[in-house]
Amino acid sequence: MVRGVLLNYALGGIELEIVVVSEYDQQWIEEYVQEKVKISRVLSDVLLRIEHIGSTSIPKLGSKPIIDMMVGVADLQQVSEGCITGLAGIGYEYVFKPDFPDRRFFRRGEWRAGTHHLHIYEYESENWINNILFRDYLINDSRMMEEYYLLKKKLEQQHKHDRVAYTEGKSEFIGKVIEMAKMDIEREDS
Repeated sequence: MVRGVLLNYALGGIELEIVVVSEYDQQWIEEYVQEKVKISRVLSDVLLRIEHIGSTSIPKLGSKPIIDMMVGVADLQQVSEGCITGLAGIGYEYVFKPDFPDRRFFRRGEWRAGTHHLHIYEYESENWINNILFRDYLINDSRMMEEYYLLKKKLEQQHKHDRVAYTEGKSEFIGKVIEMAKMDIEREDS
């Protein structure tokens, strides 16, 4: 079982989170496969595709031990109350994120200590494609994968108690990798 990524502890009545970037664990792939089966059953009527994304999907890359998964559907309106209830039945809580209208987000595990994240996008939307491009680029470029790992370890130290700042600190790098992946595709197509 994947351990919680954000360790919480109380200090003077204030609960603090600790961002931890773990060494790569082969178990992450097995966790994804187990969850894929359960999620596929629940969402069988709307699911077009399911993918393992994020750092735990990239062999040899250290990561916060959260299994990120992405489901593609034809239309986000298909993610009905029935889907939300079904996912709750296998431990996934719907988390309304008004800042991200193009995604439905579910978390398994405690708030600020989730072990699995499920992102639902319209299949082959820009968000869908960008997640695949980023993952595949790092799988195929060990130098960029190592650069990303070093950035994550640096941010872990800088933002040990601030998950939001840790995540924001990665956004420029992620954007750069996605653009590099798109340029590679354009070169291949021309």
